[in-house]
Amino acid sequence: MQAISKMDMENWHDYEVTSRREIIALMRRISEQRQLVRMIVPGTPDSCITSLLEIDQDSNTLTFDRSVDAEQNRRILAAGGIECETMLDKVRILFSVRSLREIAYENGTALQAPIPETLIRLQRREYYRIPTPLSNPVRVLLPVPGDAGAPSLSLPLADLSCGGIAILDNKRQLDNQIGLVLPDCRIELPEFGTVTTALQIRNSVDMTLLHNKPNHRLGCQYVDISQGNLAKVQRFITKLEREQNARIAGLV
Repeated sequence: MQAISKMDMENWHDYEVTSRREIIALMRRISEQRQLVRMIVPGTPDSCITSLLEIDQDSNTLTFDRSVDAEQNRRILAAGGIECETMLDKVRILFSVRSLREIAYENGTALQAPIPETLIRLQRREYYRIPTPLSNPVRVLLPVPGDAGAPSLSLPLADLSCGGIAILDNKRQLDNQIGLVLPDCRIELPEFGTVTTALQIRNSVDMTLLHNKPNHRLGCQYVDISQGNLAKVQRFITKLEREQNARIAGLV
């Protein structure tokens, strides 16, 4: 794992989780899956690998295994605050803990700190595709090649990522030539506005949806998408993922 910088944390603000219930649920899964946690003393190369032993919602505390190096434990406790990072289901989790103290735990000692109020849940979204809602489909408007006066084709998306989108074209209105570049496409993201970019067709697949409905899926890659438009896509993915996680956790 890479070291965490202050600039990283600011850039990743869009991936911040602030819901206490969601944070506790994530911490429990990290503990239950016995994921290793790296503790980093800010501003130094000093770090240790530990594990999350216990989450106590009533006392608002996290309990970590201590370092095997007694001197390193003293440095961690003296730092006042520690940066932590781990992985959960291929997702990078970053958080800070403050007011660390040493406590008696089972037959030895452990490190304890308050549950953080926020954390960063960061995924490599250039590879991560998230399905778009069926009830309120995200649509892409595509100009008709060779006919400037024709209305744009409006087609729903199957999913999207920071690398591209998958278009559902059940009437086969689009040319599905692999490598074809479609200029001036507009992806309408509810609440976030329009993303304008060229798209290149990368694959074309016949598929069967629910209830045995046939459809045609076109996988497209963004071409020269601007950073501003990419940021919109990132924020929209974060929103969809949070809604998805909330449904799984029974929060909505």
